[in-house]
Amino acid sequence: MKREERQQGIINLLVESRTVDLDDLAERFAVSKMTVHRDLDELEQAGVLRKVRGGATIDAGTQFESDFRIRERQDHGAKQAITQAAAELVEPGMTVMVNDGSMAAVLGEALIGKRPLTVITNNAAVIERLKGENGITLIALGGVYSAKFNAFFGVVTEETLARLRADIAFISTPGVAAGHAYHMDDNVVRTKRAMMASSTRNCLLVNHERIGQTALHVLAGLNEFDAVITDQQPDPTALAEIEETGVTLTIASSGG
Repeated sequence: MKREERQQGIINLLVESRTVDLDDLAERFAVSKMTVHRDLDELEQAGVLRKVRGGATIDAGTQFESDFRIRERQDHGAKQAITQAAAELVEPGMTVMVNDGSMAAVLGEALIGKRPLTVITNNAAVIERLKGENGITLIALGGVYSAKFNAFFGVVTEETLARLRADIAFISTPGVAAGHAYHMDDNVVRTKRAMMASSTRNCLLVNHERIGQTALHVLAGLNEFDAVITDQQPDPTALAEIEETGVTLTIASSGG
């Protein structure tokens, strides 16, 4: 088996189980532990996973988020529920901002049913899906492309956003705790905040599994959002923290 095939196999296993064991990988692929170590090192350097004692994981850490290629294959039911609820906030004729992320990529599909719309986005998956759609005026934000996040960031992105105005921005986050939303990448944070500053209303999208988790950077206080949408009710402590901020919390049903 070639190195690329083996590493893709590791990625597939991570999508299924979120963690992999070094010994199991060596046995599965019939290679030495040193070879597996090298594979994991390369995948970690590419931002696909983070190594832990005895293996690797794609679970988010304070400074780590897994690669877009992995995230787009996970939690499809939760993403569908959350994005369908988010689309209910959109009226035909609006200007809508959609940020980076695999959940936002699903939202791009849901917005087609709300046309005519103007959609402003730095998300390459949304750009690819909406380009050429009748009734969608697509404003694709330029900048420096990040393969890890499959989106565009940087000074060009932020300065362009400062010259635009939207009715609503949909912002996704990998962590919500203690009344704040978090992210592990400062470039991503700056672009998300630029979107928020250029929008009349802001809506936060978060998988319930990410509630109670933090990351390196504070993205925003929950009181800076007009709504928070998740797919399951948080535990009582987290729910109380969210309610204290005064933000409207929507629990999206699996039926959409």
